[in-house]
Amino acid sequence: MSSNGRRLRSTVIAAVVATTLSLTVAPAMSPAAATQGPAKTPPAATATSLVYDKNPDDPTNSKLIVYRGKERLISYRAGSGTGSKNECTRNAGWIPNGNWKIKGKYPHYNGRYIKGYAVWLEDMPCSTGKWRKEMFIHSEMERNGKQGDSKARSWQDGDDYKSYGCVKLNPTNIEKMFKLLDSIGWPTHLRVVS
Repeated sequence: MSSNGRRLRSTVIAAVVATTLSLTVAPAMSPAAATQGPAKTPPAATATSLVYDKNPDDPTNSKLIVYRGKERLISYRAGSGTGSKNECTRNAGWIPNGNWKIKGKYPHYNGRYIKGYAVWLEDMPCSTGKWRKEMFIHSEMERNGKQGDSKARSWQDGDDYKSYGCVKLNPTNIEKMFKLLDSIGWPTHLRVVS
């Protein structure tokens, strides 16, 4: 990518972060705090945002970035899809651009295919109007967050960044991301850009 392309990409990401700062942040609450009424929303300057920056040269080598206000806190390698840039190709294409609402976050998710640390995203249409459903940020692990014995439950190599469209992180990084967001507050959305 040329230096002009990198500058344009950085400018676009900065604009996306500024846009997502206007979203309400849903801080993590203990059950006791939940009974005490609604949590206060932190000021926009300290709002947390999560941005998935798709790499058009290699969809399995993209970035999931955590921002606090305008400050970039950390960036993790992440992948989406099997290499196809067609966002509407079910079970192969990468996640469509847009503002994905976070439906839930689970440190011990126990789905049929997805287990362990998982962030469930609300269904959203792709550019043709087809809906992308059952989208997550996840890894390959057992329900308890540990590595398993099977290929589907243990992280082997760079090929494990491939997915059916979900955003995938390696097990160490998704655990770190959960700990970070649990401590600074979870965003309400994942912003996907390319």
